[in-house]
Amino acid sequence: MIIIEIKDGESIDRALKRYKRKHQRTGIMKELRQRREFTKPSVKRRNELMKAAYKEHKYGQDA
Repeated sequence: MIIIEIKDGESIDRALKRYKRKHQRTGIMKELRQRREFTKPSVKRRNELMKAAYKEHKYGQDA
């Protein structure tokens, strides 16, 4: 459970922004999306390789 303590004189908008940032850093939503459906290890590895090749192609040309 994520707990955010509101400081004296802090606006609700600012506290909500801190809460959202902390929630995103924990990776809860990312994990929920991954658990929604099972991906075979071979497919997962293939996707990682394709992503690496894409990054190499996109960012490797500038260097």
